[in-house]
Amino acid sequence: MGESRTPVEIRRFRVAGLDDADGAARAEQVLMSVPGIQQAIVDFEHQLLIVRTADYVTDEAIAEAVEAAGYTLIGRKQAMSSEAIGDAGTTPAPQAAPEAAPAGQSAGWTWNRGTIWQNLLFYIPRLAAGAVAFSLLLTLVYRVLPVPTTMLMLGEGVFAGQSVSRNWVPLEQISPHLIRSVIASEDAEFCRHWGFDFKGMQDAWKEARRGERLRGASTISQQTAKNVFLWSGRSWVRKGLEAWFTVLIEALWPKRRIMEVYLNVIEWGPGVFGADAAARKWFGKPAARLTRLEAARLAAILPNPRRYRANPPGPYVNSRSYTISARAQSVDLNGIDRCARP
Repeated sequence: MGESRTPVEIRRFRVAGLDDADGAARAEQVLMSVPGIQQAIVDFEHQLLIVRTADYVTDEAIAEAVEAAGYTLIGRKQAMSSEAIGDAGTTPAPQAAPEAAPAGQSAGWTWNRGTIWQNLLFYIPRLAAGAVAFSLLLTLVYRVLPVPTTMLMLGEGVFAGQSVSRNWVPLEQISPHLIRSVIASEDAEFCRHWGFDFKGMQDAWKEARRGERLRGASTISQQTAKNVFLWSGRSWVRKGLEAWFTVLIEALWPKRRIMEVYLNVIEWGPGVFGADAAARKWFGKPAARLTRLEAARLAAILPNPRRYRANPPGPYVNSRSYTISARAQSVDLNGIDRCARP
């Protein structure tokens, strides 16, 4: 009787992290030390591993050997033959066509819980690092270049089909009255804080607990971060990203740049973005020629530019604009706008 043979399989795997021939050779050496593996071929260009192994060798043992070489096994392709294979060079027996892979899974690849977690642990840190690098790069670009568009502008112009009016102008072409008015109405601590008004947040929280009317506590820096980089909404994810971008622009932009970007991207009416477009829309003049009262009226409609109008003003805007105008004079006299002066 002939000598019995141990059934042999040829298995193919995907491997993450292979970057050169030396690493592939190291992985092959480690794999060949596993009992039952007869041959190992590592193709670093295609991130592929092919092993000729006895059928009793588990995928977990192969994965441990790959990890010992410094790489990660992330998927297995079905074995080339499920029957015994003779000496090297013997043609594997034909096998039935594999069943269709589940939706979202590459055909021919089988996954288990272990490889899914390995896949996540490999890619998630890299995706996070890429997102951080991209946000830093974008913030640095917008430090010197005009912001071409925002999510809100795209939403109104592309998805809502509404005409968008916007004209980017440097801070020197915006009336100092408007700068003082938005500081007076939106963020009196703008030149003193580092992006967050913690006292304002605390006061707003106390008022909410007492059942009083909710009021916003976002600084001009936070509003700039939200309008330039993010979308509208109140989810915790968006608030977290808003805080991240607020830290970035406070660290990488001067206050004058934050104010300049803010005044050029904020909405001042349906489809009206930026101070110059707002001045022309409501008063028929460029932003540089706004008077103190006109600037105060523009600042007064910021909390709800879709509801209020600057000209002619309604009762609320009319009353609110006189209050803002008086506060803007105080901002000027006390130098509260010193960090954002043209």
